[in-house]
Amino acid sequence: MKNLLFTLLLAGITLSGCNHAPELSKDEVLQIINKELNYPKVIDSDIFCSDPAHAKSLLNAGLEADGIVTVQKAQKLKDIGEPLIQFTVKAQPYLLPTPDKDKALDIQKVKIADEEVKDLSISQDSENKNIVWVEYTSVYKNITPFSVLMKRNLNEQVSHKVQFSLTDSGWILQKPIH
Repeated sequence: MKNLLFTLLLAGITLSGCNHAPELSKDEVLQIINKELNYPKVIDSDIFCSDPAHAKSLLNAGLEADGIVTVQKAQKLKDIGEPLIQFTVKAQPYLLPTPDKDKALDIQKVKIADEEVKDLSISQDSENKNIVWVEYTSVYKNITPFSVLMKRNLNEQVSHKVQFSLTDSGWILQKPIH
């Protein structure tokens, strides 16, 4: 009788342990977020070198005064269609590879900054143990002089929220919530 009671008690403890969802560590979360959401990210922008509006915005941003670009302020009839914006040696570290189809249109990709995950917190869904919510912040690093062209403040952290679901193959990242 004691053996039967002991066996039933042991079986109950074993089975109750099977219902517990495996925990998701911060390291695992960071690894999955970096892989699935492509962090660290290079934030870039396109500069239309033949566009007078882009030339004016670069002038207004002080990039010519800083020696990053030169802007042709007046154009002769023979120069129509030629780029108004030229990049100096100071700009070279921030110029990104640009597809040939963009180069043909005098478009140059420039680096603005790198975006990296900084902090994250994990919270278990109260109704479903197979769902975990992760809130994380990203920060911008290696901010370039071209960052003045962005409308957002790159010195501020950005908050994000994502959901992880436990499947037979492990924890997977669901689509981010914006």
